Amino acid sequence: MTRLSTAVRGLVTVIATLLAVTAAPAAARAATEPKAPADFVALRTVDPTIIEEIRYFTPHNFVGERIDGYQQPLCILTRPAAEALHQAQQRLLRQGYSLKVYDCYRPQRSVDHFVRWAKDLEDQAMKGEFYPNVDKTRLFEDGYIAEKSGHSRGSTMDLTVVKLPAKPTRPYVPGEPLVPCFAPQGERFPDNSVDMGTGYDCFDTLSHTLDPRIQGQQRAHRLLLKDTLEGLGFVNLAEEWWHFTYKPELYPDTYFDFPVSRKSLIQSQ
Repeated sequence: MTRLSTAVRGLVTVIATLLAVTAAPAAARAATEPKAPADFVALRTVDPTIIEEIRYFTPHNFVGERIDGYQQPLCILTRPAAEALHQAQQRLLRQGYSLKVYDCYRPQRSVDHFVRWAKDLEDQAMKGEFYPNVDKTRLFEDGYIAEKSGHSRGSTMDLTVVKLPAKPTRPYVPGEPLVPCFAPQGERFPDNSVDMGTGYDCFDTLSHTLDPRIQGQQRAHRLLLKDTLEGLGFVNLAEEWWHFTYKPELYPDTYFDFPVSRKSLIQSQ
């Protein structure tokens, strides 16, 4: 073997070693990501007719960017919660409506992302839509942001009602002009849901489910969602018309951190 070939062989070995060292941390992270317990499922495997618009996979949310932990636009829930949603969907379909979920299981790392954002008082890029009347310094005190979320336990979801046939919702374009989430339906960001009086994730007292200022069809729509779900074991958060938890929870004291992805589910779904 010549000196040149020996040198080339040595260089190849060095490069291969460097590549292996660089790739190792990423591979290790992928191998060590936590998995969901066996009783977590993808909602679409239980009821594929429920519309899914997972907002935190997109930049159209109060942070303005995809949230940590949302690797796929997927609704994951504990099986009892998913099966109860299926029952609710069957009742609504008979009336010409469908459920639409905005968020389901939420990893703890996503909640941590919210907390970091809330502490950054300089970042108010999405204020014009999601919290126009709330000073960002009050997000924790007013209860809009917390360091733990019931969503991380797997039986809580954010959802609305859509009149069938469902019309597509146009994509949000980052940087587009923002309209307050409590503006009239024809003015705020378009959503194919029925008019609930505010948009999803609207940080305002008008989002309180039974706020007396919400009347007429808007109130009727909120009650349609509330009554349908509460008749099947769900409990509404009074401050958010879209927020429901299925009771009893399988994991009332556990806050999970596996990513929102099919790979997180033990069973192939």
